[in-house]
Amino acid sequence: MLKEERQAYIIKQINLHNKVLSSDLSTELNVSEDTVRRDLNELAESGKIIKVYGGALSKSFHYPFTEKETYAKDSKKEIAKKALSLITDEMVLLVGGGTTMIEIARMIPKNLRATFFTVSPLVALELVENSNINVILLGGQLSPNAHISVGSMVVNQLSEIHVDLCFLGTNGLSLEAGISDSDMEVVQVKKAMLKAAKRTAVVSIAEKLDSVQKMKVCNLNAINYLVTDLDPSDPALQGYSKYVELL
Repeated sequence: MLKEERQAYIIKQINLHNKVLSSDLSTELNVSEDTVRRDLNELAESGKIIKVYGGALSKSFHYPFTEKETYAKDSKKEIAKKALSLITDEMVLLVGGGTTMIEIARMIPKNLRATFFTVSPLVALELVENSNINVILLGGQLSPNAHISVGSMVVNQLSEIHVDLCFLGTNGLSLEAGISDSDMEVVQVKKAMLKAAKRTAVVSIAEKLDSVQKMKVCNLNAINYLVTDLDPSDPALQGYSKYVELL
């Protein structure tokens, strides 16, 4: 594989999953970690990614967000529009983090009356602009990569609440492996979010379909809705319709 092809693959993986590890890329690309590190350094120097210890982060996921750098912006807006159809007045909701969640927060109608719990300070800042919404930020150690509260403190808080609907993001989504992620602390928070909700909607751009990360969050039958940028009748979603309602 040529360097340009390697680097294009790296950028796509970073944009899809927000963070990549050098060791994982070395295995996937069948090259040395030194080669991967050189690629990451070049991409960081050109302003395409953000280099961190052991890997890299997507610029589209790094605060402050910009319209230009948000990956698949139009797809995430389409997902947000669909997600809003699940929300009704006086609901109690729980929202995760990420750029798709921020799009949902930005589109909440001004006349909606609801209570939102969230583990994301960035989502909370968007929601609090709506004067009819009660916003409760769940606190804990702030993850520098995921930009959400993690750790035992936030897991304990989640165990004490009961919400009507949870919006959950994902880094991995497949028929066999279900919902997965690459960060153990994030996985624990997502599991606690699932337990706190009567119903859960996973929101994901279609590019993440059939992808698997190292750590499992839950099986597909543990969620109620899958919201993507595809039409529910799209053949790519056919297998998923057996487990969840598609939006």
